[in-house]
Amino acid sequence: MPHVTTNGIQMYYEEQGSGDPLVCIMGVTAPGAVWEAHAAEWSKHFRCILGDNRGVGQTDKPEGPYSTEMMADDYAGLLDELGIGQARVVGCSLGSVVAQQIALRHPDKVRSLVLMCTWARQDRYGLYTWEHLMKCKATMRPEDFMHYVQMLIFTKPWFDNDECWGNLQQGLKDAAINPAPQPVHAMEAQAAAAINHNTLDSLGDIKCPTLVIGGKDDVFTPKWMSEEVAAHIPGAELHLFDNAGHAFHWECLEAFNAKTTEWLRAH
Repeated sequence: MPHVTTNGIQMYYEEQGSGDPLVCIMGVTAPGAVWEAHAAEWSKHFRCILGDNRGVGQTDKPEGPYSTEMMADDYAGLLDELGIGQARVVGCSLGSVVAQQIALRHPDKVRSLVLMCTWARQDRYGLYTWEHLMKCKATMRPEDFMHYVQMLIFTKPWFDNDECWGNLQQGLKDAAINPAPQPVHAMEAQAAAAINHNTLDSLGDIKCPTLVIGGKDDVFTPKWMSEEVAAHIPGAELHLFDNAGHAFHWECLEAFNAKTTEWLRAH
């Protein structure tokens, strides 16, 4: 399967669809394959490039700490290796702050941005949460760590739905038998990038069309974070789903896919 050498690492990626390129950057602990439910729709219109971030999946996992600037340069190098001059970029959570840095550090490479459950900076509550997340990763069995993550990213309607509840239980079982879980050092290195990210004073330099999108009931990256990012990027559009949390893109899958597909096709 495809790897490229970029920014001193071997980076794994997959592709789906054809057309204008769409780079998809996932969040902490998650490989690019997690985009599947969204790429299935986007790939009808775009060439979706799904990367495994530094520190996860089949991409190299060097010692940390990482930074969002470093991870942005990983993706800039991937685009160069693929011969892509400019792409639309979608980022989720940690991926969204990496996407911010691509737009700031490599503005000519970004046609438009979709920033999902994003932030410009962490506050004390956010730092407290990230610190606990790292402790959980270091001390819990994989299925117990997954249990905590599920509690952090999903909201009550998801737990109340029988099919969704079954998916949660299957997620725990899958985590328990995962033959290659993300190493602790790699998760901590990714977390360092999330914790230290601060673009509040530079977001005004992002000139490409930007959609900031999330859930109103997100406890991991509360809605004030999305609102702050949107307020600081000139002309940014803000859309927050009702009754949805950090995993709003799964909780509101059909509406999210429709909204983002329409927006990306227009921008």
